[in-house]
Amino acid sequence: MRYRMNRVRPLAVAMLGAAAFSSSAYAEGDYQALQNEVQMLRQELAELRALVKQQSAAQEEVKSLRQEVKTTSRAQAEAANADTVAHIAGYAAVGLTDRSQNGSSAFNAASFNPIFHVLYKDIALAEAELEVSAAPDGTTETKLEYASIDLFLNDNTTLVAGKFLSPLGYFRQNLHPAWINKFPSIAPGFGEGQAAPASEVGLGVRGGYPFGEGKKLKYALFVGNGPELEVEDGEIHGIESDGYTRDVDRRKVFGGRIGLVPLPRLELGISAAGGGIGLSAEPDRSYRVLGTDVGYQWKRLDLRAEYISQRVGDLAASAAPQGGTWKAWYGQASYKLLPTKWEGVVRYGKYISPRTDQRQEQWALGVNYLWGPNVMAKLGYEFNQGLAGEDTDANRWLLQFAYGF
Repeated sequence: MRYRMNRVRPLAVAMLGAAAFSSSAYAEGDYQALQNEVQMLRQELAELRALVKQQSAAQEEVKSLRQEVKTTSRAQAEAANADTVAHIAGYAAVGLTDRSQNGSSAFNAASFNPIFHVLYKDIALAEAELEVSAAPDGTTETKLEYASIDLFLNDNTTLVAGKFLSPLGYFRQNLHPAWINKFPSIAPGFGEGQAAPASEVGLGVRGGYPFGEGKKLKYALFVGNGPELEVEDGEIHGIESDGYTRDVDRRKVFGGRIGLVPLPRLELGISAAGGGIGLSAEPDRSYRVLGTDVGYQWKRLDLRAEYISQRVGDLAASAAPQGGTWKAWYGQASYKLLPTKWEGVVRYGKYISPRTDQRQEQWALGVNYLWGPNVMAKLGYEFNQGLAGEDTDANRWLLQFAYGF
């Protein structure tokens, strides 16, 4: 562009000089015409200079655009070779409950549980699950199910730190999501605040060791803050294990689960934990968990059974001096009616609590329709026996739609 400008300027000067020289040779009558000609030449020169400036600006814009493209391409290349990978999964569920005795019926469940995974190479994994659900009064409830950082120490050991699902027992850590659970409801005693611990905040290690073809030893060990007591009117109403970031009894809980896979589709597990539990500003009292579980799959048949118990010791100086034992068990069988998309389920469960109004025995029958392995509709009926007048004694129909993604 500079070369072009250097050529324009001498040409314009020569033209002006020639015009000036010729003016002295012309008569006065032609002078005015010559002046007009010179004026036109000056105007054309100005337009030419403006055009040159526009072209220079355009070239600068093109240069800037090229640099931006290079920068974007470099950023995309760096992103493509990034060591961090993010992934989202989760599930959603909607449910209807109809109690046959009192005639009450409502769509009483609507929840969305996104699960986030962020993996750095094969070194660390950050994972978290949120539960967003509709409350009975129409408000929205949000709860952190778990949030942890997992460090892969080797092929057999993973260090887990943060809030994690309790490894005690099998159902809470593996089967409770709506699209995995074979029935629309949870077995008696395995809900939150009942016999099965739900989650923990602390530190743990988990992994497995193969020994022979199709055989494996699994383990999950932890230390955490432990659960808290729900006390009302001088009595313990339940053991809350929502995963607390405080430790009111100032005594940690240690425990874990050992699982043995002696055959490819058979798993046997045993769980145990112990430590302290209590109330704020009170001495701690003893706390113990024991459990066992078994699972077996044969072709289209899935069999499961589990027992879990939590025991709280007595403490005379406490606002709730009497302890107790909360225990529950269930047995379940499900069968896929291939090549159709139907599945049948039968379950028996029992929950024993120190409080008679919480005790429950249940038979449950269900049928599921699977559009896919992760998209289903579940219809079930519960035959419940509990304290007369309580919800635990009311039979009910259950309908649930579940989708895992």
